Amino acid sequence: MKKLLLFAVTLLAFACSDKKPVQVDAGPSAQMYVPAVSGDSVTREQMAPYFPLVDELFRKYAQENHFPSVAYAIVRGNEVVYAGSTGQSNLENKTPTSTKALYRIASMSKSFTAMSILKLRDEGKLQLTDPVAKYIPEMNEAGLPTKDSAPITIQNLLTMSAGFPEDNPWGDRQLADTDEELLKLLKGKISFSNVPGVQFEYSNLGFALLGKIITNISGMPYQRYITEQILKPLGMNTSLWEYASADPSVLAKGYRWEEEQWKEEPMLHDGSYGAMGGLICTIEDFSKYVSLHLSAWPPRDDEETGPVRRSSIREMQQPWRFGALSATAKLRTGESCPVTSGYGYGLGWRKDCKGVVRVSHGGGLPGFGSDWRIYPDYNIGIVSFSNRTYGGTGFINSRVMDTLIHLTGMAPRAVAASAILQQRKEEIVKILPGWSEGFNAGIFAENFFDDQSAELRRKACQSLFEKAGKVLSIGEIKPENQLRGSFVIHGEKKDIQVFFTLTPEAGALVQELDTWIND
Repeated sequence: MKKLLLFAVTLLAFACSDKKPVQVDAGPSAQMYVPAVSGDSVTREQMAPYFPLVDELFRKYAQENHFPSVAYAIVRGNEVVYAGSTGQSNLENKTPTSTKALYRIASMSKSFTAMSILKLRDEGKLQLTDPVAKYIPEMNEAGLPTKDSAPITIQNLLTMSAGFPEDNPWGDRQLADTDEELLKLLKGKISFSNVPGVQFEYSNLGFALLGKIITNISGMPYQRYITEQILKPLGMNTSLWEYASADPSVLAKGYRWEEEQWKEEPMLHDGSYGAMGGLICTIEDFSKYVSLHLSAWPPRDDEETGPVRRSSIREMQQPWRFGALSATAKLRTGESCPVTSGYGYGLGWRKDCKGVVRVSHGGGLPGFGSDWRIYPDYNIGIVSFSNRTYGGTGFINSRVMDTLIHLTGMAPRAVAASAILQQRKEEIVKILPGWSEGFNAGIFAENFFDDQSAELRRKACQSLFEKAGKVLSIGEIKPENQLRGSFVIHGEKKDIQVFFTLTPEAGALVQELDTWIND
């Protein structure tokens, strides 16, 4: 405690000299990254008491929204902690649905297409900044809205910013088109709603073109490439593209609720637009894909085990194109909580006022609706399928996740203090009692003593510690990231907040220090 008291008393001088620091050995590299650590220890057994509630929420939602059936699963890390289903996948045969039933997942297919593009990129076979016309020459005939429009790039297609108009539900009905019909569309000129690269607008056409790029580069149909390079390595062995090749006993039929009754929807064959929405999966299969996306977090030094790099999966999940700001959004409790959203590569992204990040995508086609979402910081995700036309399950997925996280007290991963961040704090603690030697300790950046005079820093620190009174304890460092953090000095009268940030140099020196009273 004596050292702590000395530390607190002399901290007031900790930014208080105009002498330049002496450079010393760089020490640990700033590149020594420390992965985030789990913020809770909620197990499957602790979640289990709430699984009947999950079943009830899905059952009630299906009933209220006239879904013939819903199948669903909750995934934590690489484990399916719970899976269930309700209703019938085939009303004519009265077939109870299950997690083994095959559903068309519609636009949830888009992220598989995006992942395949990134795999080709990682292999050096394309660049995201490449013009689409480099791989689909017919794109040169599609035209552009203005003479000063930039060429449409692969990244424009991935992020829904090619300038194409929103094409639901027109795009759904193009699912079975041939490659020739897709190319004929380009040759006949495209109608644009925006110039390329300035606006997010949902486009099925854009992902159909990505499928054609995969085909042209790989030399095989995109369906085969995705199956061989993504699905099979994940063990998604029952997933397929063409419904006619599925086992009828496990294939969910699609229905429309109309005139107070269910009407069967004709199934759509697979074709050139399948890259935007043609994949057919079981819940058991898709859960493996959810695990793959969760496995990308946190960044770490482990060996790669997936069909694509973890960094590429994280890249998919970033908001590359701004979507919207929902200023009136509310939490489950009714509390106001604005939300911002964006679009990544075949995935949607949102972050609420509490800092909770969600990555998701829904799907809808004649006869089907679906949704999956993950909460990367919580290492948890959910997926559900329905067999009603555009029978989206996003709302119920969100409700189930919010309820489960709340009831279990699940906490997000916490940023861990890097070795250099902790080291600098410890060095500061050692320096402060004998501050006369601190100026030459070599832990302060060259700007530090030039940014504010020693006298002004001393006066400011003295004032703070007079208000704080006797020091009672020093809190642990709370990192914001690998090179920035804060801690609290608990005083008898007031608490002093201490914040410092390090430089990008190999030795990561202290470049800034702020102290203030916590009122």
